[in-house]
Amino acid sequence: MSEDYYKILGVEKGSSESEIKKAFRKKAQETHPDKTGGDDSQFKKINEAYSVLGDKQKKANYDNFGKSGASGGFGGGSGGFDFSQGFSGGGGNFSGAEFDMGDIFESFFSGGARRNSGRPRQKVGSDISVNLEISFFESIFGVEKTFFITKNLSCNECSGSGAKNKKTKTCHNCNGDGSVYGVSQTFLGNIQTQKTCGVCDGKGKIPEEKCKSCTGSGTVRARDEINVKIPAGIEHGMRLKMPGRGEVISGGVSGDLFIRISVKNETNFSRIGNDLKTKIKVPFSELVLGSKREIETLEGSLKIKIPEGMENKGILKVKKYGVPYGKTRGDLLIEVFTETPKKISRSVKKVFEDLQKEGY
Repeated sequence: MSEDYYKILGVEKGSSESEIKKAFRKKAQETHPDKTGGDDSQFKKINEAYSVLGDKQKKANYDNFGKSGASGGFGGGSGGFDFSQGFSGGGGNFSGAEFDMGDIFESFFSGGARRNSGRPRQKVGSDISVNLEISFFESIFGVEKTFFITKNLSCNECSGSGAKNKKTKTCHNCNGDGSVYGVSQTFLGNIQTQKTCGVCDGKGKIPEEKCKSCTGSGTVRARDEINVKIPAGIEHGMRLKMPGRGEVISGGVSGDLFIRISVKNETNFSRIGNDLKTKIKVPFSELVLGSKREIETLEGSLKIKIPEGMENKGILKVKKYGVPYGKTRGDLLIEVFTETPKKISRSVKKVFEDLQKEGY
């Protein structure tokens, strides 16, 4: 095969691993020989392309040297798969690549189900990702937030059964098993397949009469109230995971909700690890003679002492006024600085002239 692997999968050269994997799954489902309109020849090309682009090292060799650079990863450079590496029983990993044969079969044999201890794997709803903006203060000390998202929820009318009055009957297609079985001819040979029943969606039961609220699907599109506790010390860009709060799927388990934290800082404080830093401007005389000052912190006012002879842009440290972590806290770092005045009075000028004479 001389085609461009990227074109075969329908992705750009700079695509991420997840984008390549998603494209592969879609193409594999479309062209699998067991599917109506499937194409065995194209199916083989898709698998060959992904075996290279799904492996970081092979992908790098392919990008630099073309197909010949990636051929070392195949069985004897013949262009076929070497299933002796990382493939035993129902699935495994190719060396150096996140290439799970279970993922391939899961895509091939529909419905997100595959054989696992005699039972099809349970379907999982889609994950949801959202952004949540919090203040700098909230990021340091933690906060509880409530917001709403629109997603698939279990139908209250039928409790997710899809049946009016919750009355169901045994599925005629799978006889209540939830799966249908068969044998597929693939380039690997004859493979016994187990597919989630497309009539009952793997439940083994179908409605005697469909629920009017969800039209038999078991789910409805609605707003869901999310309450989340943001831990103290969270940083900008971090993500929180709420298991089971993603999309609800009929006959399966809900996906997860991922919350990306965006910290909006409108304070005079910055964060350095678990320490907080701020700046205060003082007259030159205070650096020389020292002074006492009252400054504002994230927790209110605080009295500090500026020692005599402090250097410009010197740092004062106040212990345990920083970011909470575990059972302790970081420190507060205060940069004390002064600026040279642009204009001074004659009397002040005289003072500096006297200081200059003294060598200051």
